[in-house]
Amino acid sequence: MEKSEILKIIGQNIKRIRIEKGLTQVDLVGKIEARIDTTNISRIEKGRTNATIHTLFRISQALQVPLSEICNLDN
Repeated sequence: MEKSEILKIIGQNIKRIRIEKGLTQVDLVGKIEARIDTTNISRIEKGRTNATIHTLFRISQALQVPLSEICNLDN
């Protein structure tokens, strides 16, 4: 699997979970316990940036899901 495809799937997972929880990107940023902005969340969701594992962990905590759910590549 290509790197770009992995990034896109992870981004789609984050976006799907965020929307299921009724959160906007701004809401999500407000829940993340780290310095991150909405433009970075947007790039992650679109698969345009390679987020660090720490950032993905912080996003999973903010969304209240296991990191494995965000990193699930079996879509």
